[in-house]
Amino acid sequence: MAVKTASISLKTQGNADIHDVTNQVANAVSNSGLTAGLATVFCPSATSGLTTIECESGALRDLRRLFDEIIPADREYAHNERWHDGNGHSHVRAALLGPSLTIPFVDGQLTLGTWQQVIYVDFDNRPRQRELVVQLIGE
Repeated sequence: MAVKTASISLKTQGNADIHDVTNQVANAVSNSGLTAGLATVFCPSATSGLTTIECESGALRDLRRLFDEIIPADREYAHNERWHDGNGHSHVRAALLGPSLTIPFVDGQLTLGTWQQVIYVDFDNRPRQRELVVQLIGE
């Protein structure tokens, strides 16, 4: 088994800014020379996360609304009391979504469903420069 590592650079706006990174992950697989294995995408951030969804405007609005309803930004957060940075909700949202996603690939292609894209969501309350890690294990 070989291990290959790539990265994806993103400029985000924060506040549940969503980026479709499916093509970048697929390109990492394609450029790796591996044909079968696992692609893990990881965001080294405590205020962002990864998942899959049908990346269309209605589903994305629904996802944002869900996070606003269950983890509102205007609630009191102990994190904000300690650090006074106003992003306590960002940390909780990111913890709920999770920092990584693993996708099998076969014949050099991600095994995503027809309406399934890989998205990165930046929950922080300000713009950021982010680097995602794509690690490929396979043959």
